[in-house]
Amino acid sequence: MTFAITQNCCTDAACVAVCPVNCIHPTPGERDFGTTETLYIDPGACIDCGACADACPVDAVHPVAELTPAQQPYAGINAAYFEGTGQPASGAGADHGPNFHAWGTPSFDRVLPADFAPLRVAIVGTGPAGMYAAEDLLLHTRSEVTLVDRLPAPGGLIRYGVAPDHPATKRIGETFARFHTHPRVRLHLGLDVGTHITADELAAHHDAVIYAVGAASDRRLGIPGEDLPGSIAATTFVAWYNAHPEVAPDAVDLSSDRVVVVGNGNVALDVARILVADPDSLAGTAIAGHALEELRRSKVREVVLLGRRGPEHAACTGTELLALKNLPGVDLVVDDHDARIGTAIDAAGAAGAAHKAGLFQDVPREAVDLSAPPRAAGGRRRIVFRFHSEPLALHGDGHLRAVRVTSGAGEAGEQEIPTGLALRAIGYRGVPQAGLPFDEESGTVPHEGGRVTGRPGTYVVGWIKRGPSGGIGTNRRCAAETVGTLLADAVAGRLPAPTGGARAFRRLARRRR
Repeated sequence: MTFAITQNCCTDAACVAVCPVNCIHPTPGERDFGTTETLYIDPGACIDCGACADACPVDAVHPVAELTPAQQPYAGINAAYFEGTGQPASGAGADHGPNFHAWGTPSFDRVLPADFAPLRVAIVGTGPAGMYAAEDLLLHTRSEVTLVDRLPAPGGLIRYGVAPDHPATKRIGETFARFHTHPRVRLHLGLDVGTHITADELAAHHDAVIYAVGAASDRRLGIPGEDLPGSIAATTFVAWYNAHPEVAPDAVDLSSDRVVVVGNGNVALDVARILVADPDSLAGTAIAGHALEELRRSKVREVVLLGRRGPEHAACTGTELLALKNLPGVDLVVDDHDARIGTAIDAAGAAGAAHKAGLFQDVPREAVDLSAPPRAAGGRRRIVFRFHSEPLALHGDGHLRAVRVTSGAGEAGEQEIPTGLALRAIGYRGVPQAGLPFDEESGTVPHEGGRVTGRPGTYVVGWIKRGPSGGIGTNRRCAAETVGTLLADAVAGRLPAPTGGARAFRRLARRRR
């Protein structure tokens, strides 16, 4: 009996480190690492020891023989990666040679804790990026770490960005939380750098500061009517159902029978899934109480996911799309309004599992009349994928009433989709940080290897460093690079000497907060 990696994979590679036969790929040293949607277990090499399942922080690894019917496709996805019919797998499978971890080239220039005095490092943000950086510092150096978060609870996107029906993914927060009470950690919550204290004051009390503030805003559509009531960012909706303290309980009104979501990435799928889910199935999760009550009153019967390009370019991961196909009481439909859609799906299906569009092959296709009220057959709800459809404008008199979109190929015209709620889910965006340089075009802080340009002793990690890309596990490698740069600066004597101590900072934080 072999194991398989399923939907919740966070790609942080904890499983890779414990595998005794090197059967999990891509590994952090391989070219594909950080670019695949999940990690994969080679069924021909797995020895069924279960070490990977024990190490997985998000409960994504299961014995193939115990997979549920909804999880069964993941056994094939894992195997396909090594057969050359899955995601492009340079160096996967047989190319790895014997199933033993290879010895690397000896290196004698590694930075060791003895090379510098213990450091005091402040980390702004307690999401995955910040906590991976803290973990590196605490486990591999004698550093003291000050964790700073503007919110009253730690966790960042783990707490406020993961859907409540993904409790296994949220569980990685427990892994990070063990560092909150580490003897060399001080945690300051409800402390905002730029409001309560300045960047210079924070730097003056620490040898180095790492900003792990993520991408706190959303990308805009830039079309007429975008600011009408009833038009909101999907990030606001996600924060609303996760009880984010900066989003009001009445920020979302679900009195419309149809919701239009612009985008088809994982966030778009998250909000669509929550909108059509049975509220009773969410009652035992960490969903906000006000959100659960609004969902119980909800009149939503249909969610339309708009994609500017075809199904072959769907932004969601295949794992999340597979999960969407197994929602009880929910129908999945592809709006076949454009001949290119069926052609792309059929071509992808014939090519095998390597093409994400092939996952739509068993989804019913029909020409959906989106100008009519949603169909509610037998009390069921439905999600409609509408590809090759770009939003042009939002219309309404004091409140959103319809979304005007392109319809069909070429000059085929336009169409209005009646709705009272539209969510834009086209990506996150970083915002300027007080006292730090900022690149408006990329929404990131300029840096070299994590070292902030023109500001010695200041570093960035995560989305504010590289832009909103990559999953939870991507931050592990990102943090390793930044911490490596910081430690190299410490050895070279490039860190500014702090003028205040840890006790003085605690007094300052209490006074300002």
